[in-house]
Amino acid sequence: MTTLTVERGVSRAAATRAEPAPIPLTRIIGVELRKMFDTRSGFWLMTSIGITALLATSAVILFAPDSALTFDTFAAAIGVPMTIILPIIAILSVTSEWSQRSALTTFTLVPHRGRVMWAKAICAVGVGVFSILVAFSIGALGNVVGTAITGTELIWDLSFENLLYITLANVLGLMMGFMLGVLARNSAGAIVGYFVYSLVLPVIFNLLAAFQDWFRDVQGWVDFNFSSSQLFDGALTGTEWAHLGVSGLIWLIAPLTVGVWLVLRSEVK
Repeated sequence: MTTLTVERGVSRAAATRAEPAPIPLTRIIGVELRKMFDTRSGFWLMTSIGITALLATSAVILFAPDSALTFDTFAAAIGVPMTIILPIIAILSVTSEWSQRSALTTFTLVPHRGRVMWAKAICAVGVGVFSILVAFSIGALGNVVGTAITGTELIWDLSFENLLYITLANVLGLMMGFMLGVLARNSAGAIVGYFVYSLVLPVIFNLLAAFQDWFRDVQGWVDFNFSSSQLFDGALTGTEWAHLGVSGLIWLIAPLTVGVWLVLRSEVK
């Protein structure tokens, strides 16, 4: 009888025990953000954004003709290394869980894997946008210093709208890296995949467009690199926005959906 009473008391206590509150998304974002900086590779990748921006700015001041010292020139010079570094940062933000074998710990502490992936995506985009703003600031400073040294006219030939388009183009490139990281879950494979996408495929598609009339007509619909690169030229027409949306659905949204599904379903070892 006593045993039965104790068992009932224990069952009532278990039934009335409050469930622990889920870990807030903001805390997960904070942890993921810290992960992006607390390794040597992550720290130097972040630092390299500022270093390459300073080097590109210095190179423009030293070697560009006086007539080319405009904000557009500085932004273009800084943008070249940015298009390479930002996607790699996004890739490593995802693949580090598997390369460092911390995925089991992460998904044990936060069983809802989708929330972890959301936090990683938010951190990658946030770091990317902040890095782009820092690069623009360095370029603006270089424009002021360069024209002061040469005594030429200070020219601001990029509007706020142009800067927004450039930022969007860089964020889309970053998200391509994020998608490849989610899909491959291997740092080397995802990085190689990104360089194939950004360096090899454009050559193939441009050759097809140059020699095949049928492909020239559909390139904007199937070539995401081509469609997103038009953002660097300024405002897009309605057709060009449609090209960006359809090609982005093919190359970014669909593979990212498959990759997230695999992360949610796969066994973590």
